[in-house]
Amino acid sequence: MAPPAFVVASLAHGGAACVLRCAGAFSKTAVNYHAGCRTAMSNAVMSVCMALVLVALEPLFRHTPLVALAAILTSSMLGLVKHREIRRLYEVDKADFAVCAAALLGVVFSTMITGLGVAVAISVLRALLHVARPSTSKLGRVSCGSGAGAADDDHAFCDVAQYPGAATAPGILVLQVAGSPVCFANSEYLRERSARWVEDEEKAVAGEDLLYVVLDIGGVTAIDSPGIEMLREVHGELERKGMKMAVTNPRMAVAEKLVLSGLAELVGESWMFLSNGDAVAACRYTLQGSKHG
Repeated sequence: MAPPAFVVASLAHGGAACVLRCAGAFSKTAVNYHAGCRTAMSNAVMSVCMALVLVALEPLFRHTPLVALAAILTSSMLGLVKHREIRRLYEVDKADFAVCAAALLGVVFSTMITGLGVAVAISVLRALLHVARPSTSKLGRVSCGSGAGAADDDHAFCDVAQYPGAATAPGILVLQVAGSPVCFANSEYLRERSARWVEDEEKAVAGEDLLYVVLDIGGVTAIDSPGIEMLREVHGELERKGMKMAVTNPRMAVAEKLVLSGLAELVGESWMFLSNGDAVAACRYTLQGSKHG
């Protein structure tokens, strides 16, 4: 039975139509939900009913078997589990399903606080993992126009893993860093990934020279000092291999830091481009000029 303090608190909150509910165990919330409660006034009704039970009917419920009470609570709690939503999470995103399953198991076998704590911890670790391991991909040119005679502007650069038929320019590697800030947490990882992409491309084009690396940072939302230093190291490594680095489509906040840090001057303003198409065209023009020269 609920203590008198709970009854008084529920009555006060319900009578004041407070948005926040004054509730006890999670099972009480389940019972209220399945009873059709929608507003805080339900607390006032519940408190009056509980007061009447405490005063008049307590002797009748004193000897109620715990098994019967457990069956009532279990029946109420099962209605809160949305089986279709859990199935949808499993089909759409296994990671979200894992968070849901961890929360459910924590609540069932321990307490609600434990379940929520485990779910929050897994979600935070997942977010940190996304930041620490951002997506990098090699881009190729895909025609967006109709017919074989589409204009050069009617092209988009897409991930070659997703579009195997995407065309790549000889001697030019286009890399993309997508949807993540470049910071101390992932700068070393991005440097290693860039070096690995360059090595793999050199092996793939055996017999041809890789001369230009275009770095698409349009998806980079922010950059800090370790991130800028990483780009400086990548630029130095490419120069030692006789390659030229170009940077495309940096956001305003990122471009300002590149200028203030001197990296834009190091790369060269003529090698900062608005789009990958412009960068590839400039690389081709320079490559043809060097051959004719």
